[in-house]
Amino acid sequence: MSRQLKTVRQFSDDNPAFSEASLRWQISKAKENGLADAGVILRNGRRVLIDSDRFHKWLEARQRVAA
Repeated sequence: MSRQLKTVRQFSDDNPAFSEASLRWQISKAKENGLADAGVILRNGRRVLIDSDRFHKWLEARQRVAA
């Protein structure tokens, strides 16, 4: 399985609806909002990588729950 991993800056550049600041805030709350459990973020030392496909699935799942 090939994963589409991006840094926070790369993800924000590719998805302008999400600023770097908002992504970093979501990452800081990963345990509370489910990002950690969904496997959206990977940490390599201090570097945080975002799995693009899993992020969008996580976002869609949150929308279904909120509706």
